[in-house]
Amino acid sequence: MTLLVVVPDRNNDKLMMKLQQLLPQYNVVLWREGIDCSEVTFVLAWNAPSYLWPQLPKLLAISSYGAGVDSLLKQSLPDVPIARIVDPQLADNMSDYVLHAIGYFKLRFSQYQQHKTAAIWKPRRAKTGTHVGILGLGNLGQAVAKKLSSVGFSVSGWSRSEKNIEGVCCYAGAETLHKMVSDVDYLVCLLPLTPQTRGILNQTLFQKMPIGSVIVNVARGEHLNETDLLAALDDGQLSGAALDVFTTEPLPTEHLFWQQPNILLTPHISAVTNIDSACGQIADNYLRIKLGKTLCNQIDQSLGY
Repeated sequence: MTLLVVVPDRNNDKLMMKLQQLLPQYNVVLWREGIDCSEVTFVLAWNAPSYLWPQLPKLLAISSYGAGVDSLLKQSLPDVPIARIVDPQLADNMSDYVLHAIGYFKLRFSQYQQHKTAAIWKPRRAKTGTHVGILGLGNLGQAVAKKLSSVGFSVSGWSRSEKNIEGVCCYAGAETLHKMVSDVDYLVCLLPLTPQTRGILNQTLFQKMPIGSVIVNVARGEHLNETDLLAALDDGQLSGAALDVFTTEPLPTEHLFWQQPNILLTPHISAVTNIDSACGQIADNYLRIKLGKTLCNQIDQSLGY
């Protein structure tokens, strides 16, 4: 049985070393163009080329090298189980990112950054709003909700199915979305990317939010209608946005987001996969599939997560 690592366009030396240490009796191979894939039974993938999958006649399972699986599900895949990475450290990192992104706007750092370039000394109080809405209450969404609640924010959350989370006012179902966002000061997107959630951050949603509220998108770039965001910032419906994910990554140098002073941009770093935690899960799932067991953190492909 061969485990094939398909994570192109990055240095995979540490990843390969760790997997080989965890699976010393098994064949762990790094994918390259032209490699013989006829004995591959398990694939670890991130941005794998779509033409790879027909070359895997013995494939038994796939693991994403991250919490998301949307890039995999865009492709025509063999009918095999798919797992994702669930990393407690990743959830902690995401919670810290969201807390600091909200603080950036709450404490008016975006304005002070502009003042600095013009040598303006103009102190102001922090913004008063403390109500945060979270779209998506999976592992990451729940971790963020608990972190924000623990430091004094009022937290509401919205998800496809019913959730019961201490300290969080939970909403479920499409019909409750606009009600949930109607009085939030900050709206955080942590949804999985599915046909139903693509473009959910749009003009219709923004107009249901209070004037001057802020968007934080740490899920996928395709959740956001970029044109609608720019319009909402220009007309004052929104006062700011923190964006860590984009439809095209890296963000093109000519993109209008670069010129927007009220958009905080970061290069998809809100929750970087921890190699030790990820490799432990990957190795465990490789052994589980070898024994005919169900994968840990296996997704429901009909739901898209």
